[in-house]
Amino acid sequence: MFTGLIQSLGTVAGVGSDSLQVRVDPTFTQEALAAGESIAVNGVCLTYLASNQPDLLTFDVSPETFARTCLCQLRPGWRVNLERAMQASSRFGGHIVQGHVDTTGELVSIRQEGEFSVYRFAAPVSYGRYLIDKGSVAVDGISLTVVEPVDGQFDVWLVPHTLSHTNLSELRAGMSVNLEFDLVAKYVEKLVASATKAS
Repeated sequence: MFTGLIQSLGTVAGVGSDSLQVRVDPTFTQEALAAGESIAVNGVCLTYLASNQPDLLTFDVSPETFARTCLCQLRPGWRVNLERAMQASSRFGGHIVQGHVDTTGELVSIRQEGEFSVYRFAAPVSYGRYLIDKGSVAVDGISLTVVEPVDGQFDVWLVPHTLSHTNLSELRAGMSVNLEFDLVAKYVEKLVASATKAS
């Protein structure tokens, strides 16, 4: 499980038909990584493979993962958001993020409102039911607050800190992002549907 608070930016070193390599800053690996641990890469939970290069993260990526996420679009030199799995003793500062991407979306526009950058994203309309004003959404693994959702589109207001510590500053209109919607909303939907059937 993750929180959606990005810990570091990595740089894509290589993308294969079934693998991904990411170069990282040494600060990300100050606490030794263990082979088999989970790391979210742009919001996608991947399993870290042992490496003899401490600054190079290597992952196996299944065809299913490539098909359902934006990882297949990555190119060497692109920056990606990284978060290690949450520890039970950690402060929970974002929201519950599983690293299981629901769908991909698209950046529609960017505008400035004073010191804030307002990004508008579009998700497939069928997922609009999970977008609640002032609710949570993970965009490329970043825990963000939904503003003014309409027909699958929604705004997020970004402070300078978020832009400087994630790869959102490199996005341009038309580019794709990984989206994971609030887990609580999905559970509530499932429970309500089950209760309705039972009655």
